[in-house]
Amino acid sequence: MPETTRPSPARPIRVLVAKPGLDGHDRGAKVVAAALRDAGMEVIYTGLHQTPEMIATAAVQEDVDVVGLSILSGAHMTLFPRVRKLLNEMGRPDLLVTGGGIIPKEDQEALEAIGIGRLFGPGTPTSDLIDYINTWAVEHLQH
Repeated sequence: MPETTRPSPARPIRVLVAKPGLDGHDRGAKVVAAALRDAGMEVIYTGLHQTPEMIATAAVQEDVDVVGLSILSGAHMTLFPRVRKLLNEMGRPDLLVTGGGIIPKEDQEALEAIGIGRLFGPGTPTSDLIDYINTWAVEHLQH
């Protein structure tokens, strides 16, 4: 696995990893959570069957920097925008909302247009996600 760049913030980057909706498969989310932890990030994993409201509330309560959604159910065009909207309404438009799943390119572009960060498909090396979050953190977080 290639070396990833890591900022040296005063505190670790805080990431909430969530499985919204009716998805019953969380192996990928657990692999991502472990990789982010191994990269020095503080990770909160919410578990399966979370509503967008539960995810946004947890993100605000836990004072995270990043929300990572894992969606394999095909509901990405509903769930990503709903979480983004709720975070905005809760006064946290500054949080990065990113994630992954089986998301067609045209849907990825539509989601990015409404403020969703880069999305990652199956088989993406975890180092790509780690680099993306670290680069985002350097540009957006005041440490």
